[in-house]
Amino acid sequence: MELRVGESRTEVVVEDLSRTRIVMYAGASGDFNPLHTDEVYATEVAGRPAVLAHGMLAMGATGRVLTDWVGVEGLRSYGVRFVGPVRPGDTLTARATVDAVHVRGGRRLAEFTVEAVDQDGSRVVVGRATADLGPVDQ
Repeated sequence: MELRVGESRTEVVVEDLSRTRIVMYAGASGDFNPLHTDEVYATEVAGRPAVLAHGMLAMGATGRVLTDWVGVEGLRSYGVRFVGPVRPGDTLTARATVDAVHVRGGRRLAEFTVEAVDQDGSRVVVGRATADLGPVDQ
């Protein structure tokens, strides 16, 4: 796979996030914090406008833009910061941009900046990733 610095890929990774998906994620992750699963608690006790999606749910969804591009097997590192809330009804669009391509240990590696925005264009996830693009051609 050939990638060039500055090349990017944008993808809608979540459309109209459902409360059911958030609760399913809670079950899969074991994180049943009531901010994620209990609307009454989230709104009346915590003073939030609604329950919040788990940050790791948003991270996983954002990562799809990378794995759809370079494959699951190529991803070597991936880390993010959560910079905005993700709520039921949100649509997330992720973008990965190639920052560098270099050779290390006979392998071509690509460095990426990643981010996800909600339907209003507000950033919710920002991060970096590294992918192995394969051996250097001899």
